[in-house]
Amino acid sequence: YGGMGLDFSYNIAVAEELGSIRCGGIPMAIGVQAGMATPALTRFGSDELRKQFLAPTIAGDFVACLGISEAGAGSDVANIKTTAVKKGDEYVINGGKMWTTSGCQADWMCLLANTSEGPPHRNKSLICLPMNLHGIHIAKKIDKLGMRSSDTAQIFFEDVRVPCKNLIGEEGMGFTYQMLQFQEERLWGVATVLTPLETIIQETIEYTRQRKVFDQSVLHNQVVHFRLAELATELELLRSLLYRTVALYVEGNDVTKFASMAKLKAGRLAREVTDSCLQFWGGMGFTSEVLVSRFYRDLRLMSIGGGTDETMLSIICKFMETLPRK
Repeated sequence: YGGMGLDFSYNIAVAEELGSIRCGGIPMAIGVQAGMATPALTRFGSDELRKQFLAPTIAGDFVACLGISEAGAGSDVANIKTTAVKKGDEYVINGGKMWTTSGCQADWMCLLANTSEGPPHRNKSLICLPMNLHGIHIAKKIDKLGMRSSDTAQIFFEDVRVPCKNLIGEEGMGFTYQMLQFQEERLWGVATVLTPLETIIQETIEYTRQRKVFDQSVLHNQVVHFRLAELATELELLRSLLYRTVALYVEGNDVTKFASMAKLKAGRLAREVTDSCLQFWGGMGFTSEVLVSRFYRDLRLMSIGGGTDETMLSIICKFMETLPRK
């Protein structure tokens, strides 16, 4: 369908390299296109759907978005309220989505909706939804703290009709498919923060080496260079966890636990590195003229988007409960 047929480790190599871009919004938008809105379609979609939506998305002719979160259901995916009711050979969609990255410009959405009244983990389906259909209303472009170069939309659906053939895979399997998509999304997110955090630490070393306070460089203070050494060590530990997890995933293993651990650590470390380094920049760190202040805003999303820190902890705890008790 226009891709190179490489394994998932190459996605992560690309994601890590995209971290060289000096903002968070562009790598995130590319990530939605490459690793968040398309994995389920790639794995489970019909050949017709993949030709219609996947091929032009890979080519860059279509912009894709992912419709999961709602105003009352962010990390709680099972609680979404958007419905897709089958009428003849069409689904009629009503409801809305929130926090939709690239939603203002998307050509199609990978939509998660309730297609039956059954149990919350078995009543959902993923649907390829063209964004030019009658009844789709982009309510607003959301004004955000960071990631400002990536548009985020609130979207409403009012009796939107889409062919049933646009269903990805089997009806009722949407929750399961989306949980699989989340693993790739979270690993992509972890990979995209490695290079920015490394860059921030290095630029902080250079700045504190040059900046003089009380007749000596700021870096000369043990509390400063010890702290930077700690942060660099934590970053390399995160990198190792990511690479281990990706290797297991490529081999076909379930990496839900490790992906959740990596996502949790990436979000917390992003906050820790940007906050500590910004402090060492002093007043200059509070301006918009330096990279650390931008990543302080942009990377704050890492602990929220794609599943909050608290959600990651809940997932990890479920795996720990399966361990034998001593």
